[in-house]
Amino acid sequence: MTKHATKVLALAALAAVTALGGCKSVQEHMSAVNEANAKDEKLTVGTVQREIKVGMSSAEVVAVLGSPNMVTTDSQRRENWVYDKISTQTAYSTSSGGVSALILGGAIVGNGVVGGGAGPSYSSSTGAAQTSQRTLTIIIKYDENSLVRDFAYRYSSF
Repeated sequence: MTKHATKVLALAALAAVTALGGCKSVQEHMSAVNEANAKDEKLTVGTVQREIKVGMSSAEVVAVLGSPNMVTTDSQRRENWVYDKISTQTAYSTSSGGVSALILGGAIVGNGVVGGGAGPSYSSSTGAAQTSQRTLTIIIKYDENSLVRDFAYRYSSF
């Protein structure tokens, strides 16, 4: 093997290592997807448990939870607020990389030129996808003075 061919092969190997260094594993993609989902939490069971208290005014509840989806009254004309949130999230992360090397060469044999060749080629891709659905229903019951008298919640994730 000539010095030139050795240098070309060394450069091709260096390019392959450099290109493959940029690929992410499936676990790294899943971690990125999960991190993105965690940042999107706004209205949670934890918020209800920490912030909503019996005796709060409706203005204080709105400051914490926002406006309800539904407002009803019971037989005594007391308001009940319902927050019903449904969230479907789909996240996808992907990466790909590859290396292709073409090595040309030749030799003079007799009165003509013979030779030439192609080098190795490699490509790879990884990815991860996740779809999740969550539901959160919160019911706030008010007394005659529009103060929280009771509250309940239901959460599911699948």
